[in-house]
Amino acid sequence: MNLFDMDEDIRKLPLASRMRPVSIDEIVGQQHIIGKDKLLYRAIKADRLGSIILYGPPGVGKTTIARVIANTTNSHFCKLNATSAGIKDVEKIIEEAKFNQNAYHKGTILFIDEIHRFNKTQQDYLLPYVEDGIVILIGATTENPYFEVNNALLSRCRIFELKPLEKQDLIRLIDRTLTDQKRGLGNEKIIIDEDAKNFLADMASGDARSVLNALELAYLTTDKNKEGKIHISLEVAEECIQKKAIRYDKSGGNHYDAISAFIESMKHTEPDATLYYLARMLIAGEDVKYIARRICVCASEDIGLANSQALVVATNAFLAVERIGMPEAAKILAHAALYVCCSPKSDTVSRGITQAMADAKQTTNVPIPPFLQDASYKNAQKLGRGVGLDNIHAFKNHYSGKKCMPKELSNRHYFQLTQMGNEKSIQKFLDYLRENRNN
Repeated sequence: MNLFDMDEDIRKLPLASRMRPVSIDEIVGQQHIIGKDKLLYRAIKADRLGSIILYGPPGVGKTTIARVIANTTNSHFCKLNATSAGIKDVEKIIEEAKFNQNAYHKGTILFIDEIHRFNKTQQDYLLPYVEDGIVILIGATTENPYFEVNNALLSRCRIFELKPLEKQDLIRLIDRTLTDQKRGLGNEKIIIDEDAKNFLADMASGDARSVLNALELAYLTTDKNKEGKIHISLEVAEECIQKKAIRYDKSGGNHYDAISAFIESMKHTEPDATLYYLARMLIAGEDVKYIARRICVCASEDIGLANSQALVVATNAFLAVERIGMPEAAKILAHAALYVCCSPKSDTVSRGITQAMADAKQTTNVPIPPFLQDASYKNAQKLGRGVGLDNIHAFKNHYSGKKCMPKELSNRHYFQLTQMGNEKSIQKFLDYLRENRNN
């Protein structure tokens, strides 16, 4: 028996544990990584696995895949949970792995559940042993590994992202559970209505554990009818489904995914999506000042001169939420986000300053034209400083037409207006000044 083997009295285990697949062919869903022609499937079947990170939300099969590997591999299999394990636990496994490799030419697979809970020191300790092949690492995480796992360790692992299970996968799992006489509920007389089954699959949000927990609760709390059968109706299913907690870690991948979706929705002028992602962040407890800062950035970066009022609205929203707080801040943020979302878009400002900064980094030795240099000190004019710098108010329309770029950069143009919103008016004004400067 390995460490994933179930208790001899299988009926004492929760239904979700009893129904865990023991072979790769029993796994429902995730065909994009464990379909029969896929790399992970072939590697498990051939027992030639390299270090991997399994990434995905709860209940989609990360631990299940590790269990299948434990049941099929000829290597020594060890399991740690990063929430409770420390370096001493890892050290012990490494020593055993070295012994097994030298004495028996046998490899070791180390499964670390919730690997994102390991700190940098713990992850760094693992690195050389993974690199040298002393252990094959299987890490499981609900958080984006690119944020939570050291780059050096990531570079030695292949990342497999597991997706929430499809509704049909969950329905198949319900059906399998109700007919499985050894591990499931196949020995019980259970009738489940189709609408109840669909409801359970819909409300589980792609989580196999959630749907099986709800099914088990329905079975345990429903009395048998006169025919000795347990009837699971839609009403029973609605009572038994456990609402999932909002999954959102303000320091993890969900945080970045949500703010990215929010910003992109504003940029793409999608007001419904803007409000949805804003609501999702607010319900999850995101910092309202962080959201307000991102609205301010979007107002300049993606709107700019096309509607300069957008930055005014965004900045005032920032000040308001700082002083008022939730729950009223939700309306203020929605106001600002919708204004930014529905404004004409332009990248004139962000594109211009990005190009100018790139040139500025490469041209630090290019001298500023003398007539633009500081002329406030004594004898400055003897050095040519400020000479030829005209009073613009003495010219018609207060415009001289004087060129101020260094001659080395005279062909560079960072300010390129679009025809969006107010930028069309700005272009007309500049064209007018240039056409009439000598008239």
